[in-house]
Amino acid sequence: MTSNVLQNKTFEELALGDAASVTRTVGDDDIKLFAAVSGDVNPAHLDPAYAATDIFGHVIVHGMWTGALISSVLGTELPGPGTIYLEQSLRFRRPVSPGDTITATVTVREKREDKKIVILETLCINQSGVEVLAGSATVIAPTEKLRLPRMAVPEVSVRPQGRYERYIAEARALPATVVGVVHPCSAEAIQAAIEARDEGMIEPILIGPERRIQEAAEKAGVSLAGLRIEDVEHSHAAAALGVELATSGKIEALMKGSLHTDELLGAVVAKGSGLRTDRRISHVYALDVPNYPKSLMVTDAAINIAPTLAQKRDICQNAIDLLHRLGTPEPLVAVLAAVETVNADMPATLDAAALSMMARRGQITGAKVDGPLAFDNAISFAAARIKEIVSPVAGQADILLVPNLEAGNLLAKQMIYLAGADAAGLVLGARVPIILTSRADSLKVRLASVALAKLSIAGGQKMAVPA
Repeated sequence: MTSNVLQNKTFEELALGDAASVTRTVGDDDIKLFAAVSGDVNPAHLDPAYAATDIFGHVIVHGMWTGALISSVLGTELPGPGTIYLEQSLRFRRPVSPGDTITATVTVREKREDKKIVILETLCINQSGVEVLAGSATVIAPTEKLRLPRMAVPEVSVRPQGRYERYIAEARALPATVVGVVHPCSAEAIQAAIEARDEGMIEPILIGPERRIQEAAEKAGVSLAGLRIEDVEHSHAAAALGVELATSGKIEALMKGSLHTDELLGAVVAKGSGLRTDRRISHVYALDVPNYPKSLMVTDAAINIAPTLAQKRDICQNAIDLLHRLGTPEPLVAVLAAVETVNADMPATLDAAALSMMARRGQITGAKVDGPLAFDNAISFAAARIKEIVSPVAGQADILLVPNLEAGNLLAKQMIYLAGADAAGLVLGARVPIILTSRADSLKVRLASVALAKLSIAGGQKMAVPA
């Protein structure tokens, strides 16, 4: 137990072999805070995608975070208050990873009477007893005995920069996308289209009963001046016309208005639809979770109720292709189950193991896929390490592939309403992206959904250009 009092050892009291230690467990927030204070934003410490390609294969902790623990021992324990730090040598032996518990120890090795100089051996080890840092410190030891109250450690929290801002900024820099807004016959639906238009993101074509669209605009207090309206009788006809316009290339994306999602998607996948592909269509939530260091995709939480193994393969590939278009060259996919071991009585674990093997055999491409992984060890290095899971994905997943819609919907809603996550939504697998927004979405989330669609289109065009 940490004492509430700091008490030093004077030069006279110090004896060769005296030692003291402090122990700290390093988490993601510690890395972010050290980066914020020091300005060291080396991607090896902060960017899991980059770190996955680096020599260690994952994010590592700043070396000087470990070194700072030595300063903590010297200033608070041995010699303690009144110590003047003169010199420090550091030899970094092993990398420190998020979740590691580091013990820093200083030991008195030499005393010089003339200037009250003390030389101490400095050593840091991890929870396995492995040496991660070694060296020596030279200090001027205090000559006056001090006993002081220990100052409380300041309470700080990390407020991560929103991940959506990058998507929205990149999308704004592109020409406005022509989007068919299908049946925007509620105030919320028409306002979402107008907001995206006013932000320079889209050129909307409103598809639905003109009278009802006008009424919705009046209710929302927005003007439809200059907007093209395709007048049709009802929502079913609006969905059909939206598909027709997209098939002919007159619009680049579809955006759901106030009709039911299954009515719009039914028209997209109907027999003879020009938007159908060989892929199963699927939904992805792009989550901005405050306590996670990067965007997190959850799929499928809205369309496929109980997908088969073959359908999960398509769902997985759809999400991977989206991240490719967003600039992630090799996404990390965690195939979720309740446990991280294969259990014949739990079909989700069998599917997860099969999908992992399919990725290794080239049936899923462009990503590292691993499973079964439980949620905790998919997103937490510490949880994975405790369970001794060796995985290229564990602790740093970009995509969470859920077992079924119920699990995905529960997971996404918990992240939104308990963890404070924002959730942009997109339907993938058709020939054009389909933007899904909710009445509860903020303007930022609605714009992020549009931005994902725009970047998906632009990324697909780049990928289609021969080298």
